[in-house]
Amino acid sequence: MSNLLKNVILYLNFIRCFPHLIIFHCHKNRLLFKADTRLWLQKFGINYGLSTGFIYLLSFYREFRNLFYARIGFSRYFLNLFCRKLPTLFIGTKDIGEGLFIQYGVSTAIGAKSIGKNCIISQQVTIGEVVPGQNPTILDNVTIQPGAIIIGKIKIGNNSIIGANSTVFYDVPDNCTVYPASSRIMNINISKSSGK
Repeated sequence: MSNLLKNVILYLNFIRCFPHLIIFHCHKNRLLFKADTRLWLQKFGINYGLSTGFIYLLSFYREFRNLFYARIGFSRYFLNLFCRKLPTLFIGTKDIGEGLFIQYGVSTAIGAKSIGKNCIISQQVTIGEVVPGQNPTILDNVTIQPGAIIIGKIKIGNNSIIGANSTVFYDVPDNCTVYPASSRIMNINISKSSGK
């Protein structure tokens, strides 16, 4: 898509997404919205201010829309009429820390009890319960790679990586990597645990 066309779409979306912009600046979660916007703009190397960057992300990244809608509560149903969310990305988690980045949220269901700060979730990920009300807790700086399944009343520790296509139904300590072939904890990331 050419830069000229992107700019035209962006300016038209300022009109379409004006209600979103009001909520972005006035909602009780506005600090979370701003932290998310900064992180997403940085990830994509986009150099806009917060308001323009927010509209840009709403315009071109539907995963960002879903995250925004998950944070605003009931008014998401109204806003979705103007700017449709990604239909195959389901976010049922209410307690989400700042800086959640969802990469290609296709066929992804996020039903954690809570998610910490600065986590990354890829496509075709399932996070949920086996028994109603027993959902996983994801701590800070966790990366969940494509196809991973995390289920049950478990805890995924800080700075951990859940490898592609892993199935995890037990606690994962801080600073660990779970590999998909065996879905066992194979190594501890020493550099992160020692603070280097």
